[in-house]
Amino acid sequence: MKVVEITYRYDGSDATVRPRPADAQAATDRLNEGSRTIARLVDSLADGEGTARRVIPIDPRDLGLAPGDAGTPAQRPYAAVLGCSDARVPIELIFNEGPNDLFVVRVAGNGLGAEVLGSLSYAVDHLGGSLKLVVVLGHSGCGAVSSAVDVFLNPEAYLSLASRHALRNILDRLLVVVHAAAKRFAAVYGPDVVLRPGYRVALIETAVVSNAALAAYTVQQEIGSADPQGLRAAYGVYLIGGRQVWAPRSGSAECAGLAYPPSDRAAFDDFADAVVRSTRIATILERGAD
Repeated sequence: MKVVEITYRYDGSDATVRPRPADAQAATDRLNEGSRTIARLVDSLADGEGTARRVIPIDPRDLGLAPGDAGTPAQRPYAAVLGCSDARVPIELIFNEGPNDLFVVRVAGNGLGAEVLGSLSYAVDHLGGSLKLVVVLGHSGCGAVSSAVDVFLNPEAYLSLASRHALRNILDRLLVVVHAAAKRFAAVYGPDVVLRPGYRVALIETAVVSNAALAAYTVQQEIGSADPQGLRAAYGVYLIGGRQVWAPRSGSAECAGLAYPPSDRAAFDDFADAVVRSTRIATILERGAD
């Protein structure tokens, strides 16, 4: 039998309390290491039986248990995360975090609607003392992005959405990203790329990461310049099957872990090429599965 135990614990010792990251890079490193830790925990049982255990330490201040505490604990997350509503992507769990570590906003397709931007703006304005990073996290096989790709590939399907205004608002934002991804595929692989066995899935996965990177870029413009010592935005895609965070980036073959978004139009062009030429996307394009 396979057993996974993940325990949140405060044992009364100050040695168990993790300090908050001092800057955006430290916050990014902590999230990346947390995702790798959880992935290793689950992977340790992939080919065998037994029990895999992980203890996540809790700061007593986050539960109102510190000496002298009276009343409701103050919010002090070190990162805000915009994720998808998909139930298979539990944000705190996949990053190895506990209560009060992350300010989480979840919406289908992790799109930047008015309510989402308002929520993130609240975090930036009111939690600036602890907040170091804003992350946009997509995930593989996203249902919202898949629907947008299917509408792009078969425009007649859009007619069925004529009276479903809320769903159309989500898809309309995503269709822009899907269209740009399709153009990049044609530019890199030629117009016959649509005949490749994995074109639809490759287009979905390319649109997922492109949507996350574009949203992170937009957030960065909202919160100010990308000062290495200030609040920064990052993006990534959680690969549900492999339990890894994937983020192709321009100018590098590195794809593991969260990344900072491109800084301008030219950088986005390089980013788009890096995505469609990445090993993962090229493999999906030929094999037809993720």
